Amino acid sequence: MANKSFPEGFILLGFSERPDLEIALFWAVILLYTMIVLSNLTIIMLSCMDPRLHTPMYFFLSNLSFLDLCYTTAAVPQMLSNLWGPDKNITYTGCVIQLCVLLCLGPTEDVMLVVMAFDRYVAICQPLHYTVIMHQQFCWKLVLVAWLSGLMLSVVQTPITLQLPLCAHHRLDDILCEIPAFLSLTCGDTSANEWQMTISAVLFTIVPLGLILTSYVYIAQALGKIQSEEGRQKAIATCSSHLIVVVIFYGTIATVYTDPKNDFASKNGKFFTFFYTVVTPLLNPLIYTLRNKEVKGALQRLLSKAINTAKNRS
Repeated sequence: MANKSFPEGFILLGFSERPDLEIALFWAVILLYTMIVLSNLTIIMLSCMDPRLHTPMYFFLSNLSFLDLCYTTAAVPQMLSNLWGPDKNITYTGCVIQLCVLLCLGPTEDVMLVVMAFDRYVAICQPLHYTVIMHQQFCWKLVLVAWLSGLMLSVVQTPITLQLPLCAHHRLDDILCEIPAFLSLTCGDTSANEWQMTISAVLFTIVPLGLILTSYVYIAQALGKIQSEEGRQKAIATCSSHLIVVVIFYGTIATVYTDPKNDFASKNGKFFTFFYTVVTPLLNPLIYTLRNKEVKGALQRLLSKAINTAKNRS
């Protein structure tokens, strides 16, 4: 039976059928979230403090790190509460806020990755015009476009989702309040809502992925013309790092949102949600840091400065 009134709350089933897995995931989430906070804060701090990193690429990277911090912080506290103990309840208000925030931050990160690909395209394919095109004001406009895109989708999609006629039991088979879980809870025809979500998923995953891959076709062509072996290796390292992040991020989200009611997404959706919520935000700084000499150099300079300062004080 459908309940058209506002419910008091929902029950997030999560992995309740596997208590042993819940305990393992609880400690894994604590460890991963700690690493996410430390690694992403490190990138933001280095991008702000080291003058050598005051470039558009690291400006966008620090914005990506900030997005990852916000996304995981919006999801992890409720996830930990759900994984620890038998209480799986979340209030209606809490669920709405989480849905709204995640719907904003997810698409914002989708567009931000496109912006980063455009930055690499200009840097490699138009190197002589790079500083003219990617000036500070234009970079801020690109970041604003990314945030407005996410905000627009959240403002449009959240009310549509909350107007669905929900079944009376109010059990969401997920670890977070997300649209696919609400569609599964709906008692009635959801074909129109599924089409809306599929269109949104195509606009914010398939289209951005297509634009990024297209830009990398031009980048690959330009790399073949670079005379300097050092310059070519540096460009390949930077671009391959970005491409790894893109494939992982878009792949997991597209699997859940493009066709939420297919058997594969229904059975494994919670694992994909877990992956792009707490694993991908950690992979971003690790991939960019471990494969980037400039970031490692900035970190070494910062640590050396801190050690020298401590020695002078003692």
